[in-house]
Amino acid sequence: MKKQKTKFLCQQCGYESAKWLGRCPSCSSWNSFTEEKYSSCDKKNLPQRQFTGFSSDVLKLNDISIIDFSKYKTNVKEFDNMIGGGIVAGSLILLGGAPGIGKSTLMLHIANALSQYDTVLYISGEESLSQVKSRAERLKVNKDNILLASETNLQNIIEAINKIEPKFLIIDSIQTTYHPELTSAPGTVAQVRETAAEFLRIAKSKNITVFLLGHVTKEGDLAGPRVLEHIVDTVLYFENERQHIYRILRAYKNRFGPTSEIGIFEMTSSGLREVETPSLIFLSERALNSAGNIVTVAMEGTRPILLEVQALTSRTVFGMPRRMVSGYDSNRIIILIAVLEKRLGIPLGNQDIFVNIVGGVKVKETSIDLAAACAIMSANYGFVCPKDLIAFGEVGLSGEIRSVSLIGERIAEAEKLGFKKAIVPSGSLKSLSYKGNVKIYGADTLSKAIKILRN
Repeated sequence: MKKQKTKFLCQQCGYESAKWLGRCPSCSSWNSFTEEKYSSCDKKNLPQRQFTGFSSDVLKLNDISIIDFSKYKTNVKEFDNMIGGGIVAGSLILLGGAPGIGKSTLMLHIANALSQYDTVLYISGEESLSQVKSRAERLKVNKDNILLASETNLQNIIEAINKIEPKFLIIDSIQTTYHPELTSAPGTVAQVRETAAEFLRIAKSKNITVFLLGHVTKEGDLAGPRVLEHIVDTVLYFENERQHIYRILRAYKNRFGPTSEIGIFEMTSSGLREVETPSLIFLSERALNSAGNIVTVAMEGTRPILLEVQALTSRTVFGMPRRMVSGYDSNRIIILIAVLEKRLGIPLGNQDIFVNIVGGVKVKETSIDLAAACAIMSANYGFVCPKDLIAFGEVGLSGEIRSVSLIGERIAEAEKLGFKKAIVPSGSLKSLSYKGNVKIYGADTLSKAIKILRN
């Protein structure tokens, strides 16, 4: 009789411990250890061989021939632009997001487009074939080159791949697929790591483009060990909640194209619809005659997007004023409040301050600093920012406004939507090649920018 033993594995990095630990000594993540049971002979039964082979001889760099890395267009412009123009053959792509946010829906749209090139094999481990067929009919996906299978056993999936020889493979999802030679449950560190590595060998040895769908944790991170993100070629992630009408898909890693690019989709009854001009969506319900609102331009990869920054100040009823931020780094807002108090002498110590980036977009670049500071000033003093003005720039601790990149592209995008004035960093004007009709105001300090705004 096999003796059952217990071990604890970190779900983030795979660190193994004989007892439960509150904090992982390897990756420093908290409460990430889970209990797994194994028998004393499990180590002997670990997979020593690979289902598929992926190895090569040692060659000189000059003797290696370059294969064709042509990209397959999906005809979904938002998706193609985000990943760098199309899907590279033989690549391994990870698509993550919260349950119900639209991962399977998007993959059916992409499968429908890729079926024009070759066979697409869709493996569903969470839904029956009838459920997938029902969604496909709703999305009007009915190509003959799309083959379906409901399977979670990795060995059976590989047998189907060898039999059908598809050009594109979709696994929905990686957390439900299990390696038959491992005794741990599907979705655990060992299973996710081994199955993802096996799909990597399939993609590279057979030149098959593989899509792995993955879920996220409560903290919003991709479920499974971090090694999963290092294995794949591309990491795509739906970053906003499924309750929002608009879905924002961001490329966090891409070996064949730019990173930090985003694609914006709208969830409708017939599936995900592309949003070609997201700036119009984010500004469509803008309050024009209300204090505390201003428009800025953020760069998402190489794409300028106009966003509305809202601020609200209210006298606090508690001893400690609240600082609540949505869509931007809360630490940056705290720094801006300190700069406004120290450099401009604005009394904000007794004010609750709320800052919001409209539309559910999470902005990471610091060019939003100037717009956020202007919105706070507008909300505190009750003046209305001009409706045809934009502002962007990074604010330093001394109150100076620092240069940002791609200033010409930002202003040109604003001009397309009817904006006529722009407050920008003075340092960026030296290399500005913009020749449009927007009137540009250069400001080197935050106090000067506020004066321009109020005048």
